Amino acid sequence: MKEYKFIINGVQYEVEILSLEGNKAKIEVNGTLYNIDIQADIRQVKTPTIVRPLVREPEKDIEKRPQGPRTEIKSPLPGIIVRILVSQGDAVKKNQPLFILEAMKMENEIKAERDGFIATVKVNAGQSVLQEEVVMEMD
Repeated sequence: MKEYKFIINGVQYEVEILSLEGNKAKIEVNGTLYNIDIQADIRQVKTPTIVRPLVREPEKDIEKRPQGPRTEIKSPLPGIIVRILVSQGDAVKKNQPLFILEAMKMENEIKAERDGFIATVKVNAGQSVLQEEVVMEMD
């Protein structure tokens, strides 16, 4: 593998590393074979690692404004509406499934982004939709 020359107390040694696996090595020193264990000194890191606590942003409540603009719930991909799980006037909670969209041979469950009421449903089950097409509106 590698050859080294050491001078210890005025005596020169020719060392050849024949194999190295983990912390075990086979070396030849001036023609004599040795099997050795390598011990490494564990050095302390001079720079301490600072661990900071995770800071979470407080959840903000969305105020419902009377006669405010409606939230449009759009299709994220072109596909076919498999099932509509809510109807007009239903109250929905955040992360509640609203409809199932089949796109690229996979069924995708589209969920509510916030609490609210379903104002209008603009499609029917089995209908094809394009990407960004409005499927329903929410107050």
